[in-house]
Amino acid sequence: MKVRIVADSSADLQTTEDKSIVSVPLKIMTDNAEYIDDEMLDVKSMTEDLAEYRGRSGSACPGVGEWMDAFGDADWVLGITITSNLSGCYNSAMVAKETYESEHPERKVYIIDSLSTGPEMKIIVEKLQALIAEGKAFEEICEAIEQYRKRTFLVFCLKSLTNLANNGRVSLAVAKIAGILGIHVVGRASEEGTLEQKDKARGEKKAILSLVKNMKELGYRGGKVIIDHCFNEEAALQLKSLIRKEYQSADVRIGTTKGLCSFYAERGGLLVGFEG
Repeated sequence: MKVRIVADSSADLQTTEDKSIVSVPLKIMTDNAEYIDDEMLDVKSMTEDLAEYRGRSGSACPGVGEWMDAFGDADWVLGITITSNLSGCYNSAMVAKETYESEHPERKVYIIDSLSTGPEMKIIVEKLQALIAEGKAFEEICEAIEQYRKRTFLVFCLKSLTNLANNGRVSLAVAKIAGILGIHVVGRASEEGTLEQKDKARGEKKAILSLVKNMKELGYRGGKVIIDHCFNEEAALQLKSLIRKEYQSADVRIGTTKGLCSFYAERGGLLVGFEG
């Protein structure tokens, strides 16, 4: 029995050593360049280029064929995508699922709309790995992961919303707030999979305190946390320390954003996935 977990690249799993996990790359595009969000992407160079760029930019989701290629010859495929409210990834993956199952009736595909991105997707993938390791049946895994998703969350702190606004992910009015007099925008992925602003904090220290406050409001009580930062390890370490100070046994890990999440989080941004 061959089981494969397939995630689009917004999960930031491009460099995982687990060969049963496959990352399907999104693309970031400008008038001058195209960046493929795979393990070869130089994220630092991309973010530096984009910081100087003043033209149009955007992102593109993987096509049906790319999802099909990622499914490979697996008997069971468990796929997960960035929120369908911000990308066409889920729809593309669902078409691939229908095609794959029609061509291989003996195989099974389940696609999860994360209603989120980044580190929350990582946490869901880790749960999928645990369920597979327990030897659960395909249908049991699908049911269990849907229940688990109800208690995973994403909060974020961004210094700039320029790229999000340019791509219609947030309003221009909200975007203008970020970066003015050191204002950081703190928000969450809503239940509908949209970006919801929660706080405006002046300075990074207050923004980190706001992140912890919002985590608690969403039910955080010491569960797993993954903090992904866009070239802001210092802030990620401060947040980790603050969480561990109150929840000493909490599993808190720090990672880095890759292509797509770096494009939208921009330099200095923090994305925090956690169990509520």
